[in-house]
Amino acid sequence: MPLHTDTLARLRRRTGTLLLLALASLALPAVARDLARIDSPGKVLSVVLEARHEGRLAYRLERNGETVIAPSPLGMLLGDGRLERNLELVGQSRSSFDETWEQPWGERRLTRNHYNELRAAFAEKGVGERPGRRFEVVFRVYDDGIGFRYEFPQQPNGASEVRIRGELTGFAVAGTATAWWLPAFEWNRAEYLYTHTPLSEVATVQTPLTLRTDRGLHLSIHEAALVDYAGMNLARGDGGVLRAALTPGDDHGAAVVRSVPFHTPWRTIQVGEDAGDLAESSLILNLNEPNRLGDVSWFKPAKYVGVWWSLHLDTETWATGPRHGATTANTKRYIDFAAANGFRGVLVEGWNPGWDGDWFANGWDFDFTRPVPGFDLEALAAYAAGKGVHLVGHHETACAVSHYERQLPAALDLYARHGVDVVKTGYVCDAGDIQRQDHEDGPVLREWHEGQWMSRHHQRVVEEAARRRIAVNSHEPIKDTGLRRTWPNWVSREGARGMEYNAWGQPPNPPGHEATLVFTRMLGGPMDFTPGIVSLKGRGGQPIQSTLAKQLALYVVIYSPIQMVADLPEHYAQHPQAFQFIKDVAVDWEQSRVLNGEVGQYATIVRQARGSGEWFLGSVGGDQARALQVSLSFLDPGRDYRAEIYRDGAHAHWQSAPFEFERQVRQVRSTDTLDLHLAAGGGQAIRFVPM
Repeated sequence: MPLHTDTLARLRRRTGTLLLLALASLALPAVARDLARIDSPGKVLSVVLEARHEGRLAYRLERNGETVIAPSPLGMLLGDGRLERNLELVGQSRSSFDETWEQPWGERRLTRNHYNELRAAFAEKGVGERPGRRFEVVFRVYDDGIGFRYEFPQQPNGASEVRIRGELTGFAVAGTATAWWLPAFEWNRAEYLYTHTPLSEVATVQTPLTLRTDRGLHLSIHEAALVDYAGMNLARGDGGVLRAALTPGDDHGAAVVRSVPFHTPWRTIQVGEDAGDLAESSLILNLNEPNRLGDVSWFKPAKYVGVWWSLHLDTETWATGPRHGATTANTKRYIDFAAANGFRGVLVEGWNPGWDGDWFANGWDFDFTRPVPGFDLEALAAYAAGKGVHLVGHHETACAVSHYERQLPAALDLYARHGVDVVKTGYVCDAGDIQRQDHEDGPVLREWHEGQWMSRHHQRVVEEAARRRIAVNSHEPIKDTGLRRTWPNWVSREGARGMEYNAWGQPPNPPGHEATLVFTRMLGGPMDFTPGIVSLKGRGGQPIQSTLAKQLALYVVIYSPIQMVADLPEHYAQHPQAFQFIKDVAVDWEQSRVLNGEVGQYATIVRQARGSGEWFLGSVGGDQARALQVSLSFLDPGRDYRAEIYRDGAHAHWQSAPFEFERQVRQVRSTDTLDLHLAAGGGQAIRFVPM
């Protein structure tokens, strides 16, 4: 209760100014007050909701009592004004959840989903006769991170639609930190090299954003379950607070338009002692809904080959003509190669009309329902099936997305009839240049790759494909936010600088690129990186900044349930020892562990093959040679294993001796320790076979 003036006067006379000031300070409203608190199951992380000046909401995140995320704003910019001030807590509830669920394929078969949840309901004080708006903020708190989202119920004013211009969500990282980041809203989408700077030098960036604080903690800020919503970027604002920056849409100033009730994607913060903790976290997957497809055993994790690297080398072409790669004879050659070496898939790009001329600018010319002359799809599908091989489909849209959608059912029907059960889709164009046409005679609008319209498009493709038992591998995609849990036919995607940049990129990928991806891009989910270039040469002989051993290690380090054996068949014939590991390595895993790693410097990962006692180790380094020591305690105790070791030679170096390579076989047990010697640009791969 406020103190009256006469009471203050009496206090001044009796006790003096100091006591008066102390009592007055107690009577004034506090700058912030805690509204609710929720701890993680192991009491490692805590989230506190605060009410601040003018009834504004904020949250803070603590780890073992120390602030990780300082008080950070919550709120929305809506079409009818800011949803930020004069907010009252009108209800709250808490619950706990603990399950172990099984992935049909993945980095691990069993995943524990254990969290405590806080649901806080807020009402806006009405203005005049206008009733206040209502929403809820839901926090799920795990021991290794948190997710939170906004939920909009039916509104008191009867509004059936919410138009979101932006979010006021913030992330105020406590203390100083360094960041690994990609720029947002630039022309080349996510295909940039990562920049490593102090957080204070970050401008507007994509997620996942990886941070290392001055206390040594590792954080990743991202999102989960991006459905029918605009992708979130991060912009550094006042006081260094990172603020959500939604990808724009071509809808009269609104980034998102949704009918109530609805909820946003989860905003996520992963927290770990070291970089490996981030890579081992299942937070993003756990925040997605369970599998909606049921039995997806028709999807087979596998390796594939194809007419691809030759196109990037410019020895063959997508376009028809004398160097056309997608011919019946050439495809049969790859089918024979796949069958002879135990690879399930053969990808062929350039099989359909539309590639001739400037296809980059003429996506409206693509036809996805018939092959070009010289490519006998029906005969090739039958030929492949007779050898236990499947064709991998390819749909490049060149961003004429509405044109693609109109053909989508017929295009997928064509594949289903011919046993094509995986399709690689592509959206090659500059960012912000997706072509949307709501009606065939209507104007062509321009969208971003990660806007709400494209979120809806990708969902449509995945659902249409699922109806035909076809899996999807998206290139130039919307970011990965764990939707593979809900739609397990969305098996992989690109969304970063892959191997193709080593063919023609200026510059090509540097030695530490893959050790960066593990702790940045890969936190979202699988990547179709297309490893295994044993020739170590790009277009015109451009050297790849990798040793031969590192190309093998990538099959373990860069996870995808479909892995390309990307080089030309004749190049594998020149390196039979290295090729043996590529034939042997698994693609589907019982469990995975990060043994060590630092962002951009090195990463060592071991994975146990699903349905097998075999383990595989991959270790990749950066631009400096490195010696690492790893314990083999992940192996079964008391059991002997044959370790088939593929490593850099004593003088290996990506520049001067990239092919210096050794294969060694030795017997090991779980009590042993191995020394790993990685050359500059190098790596090591090991297969552990139970004896």
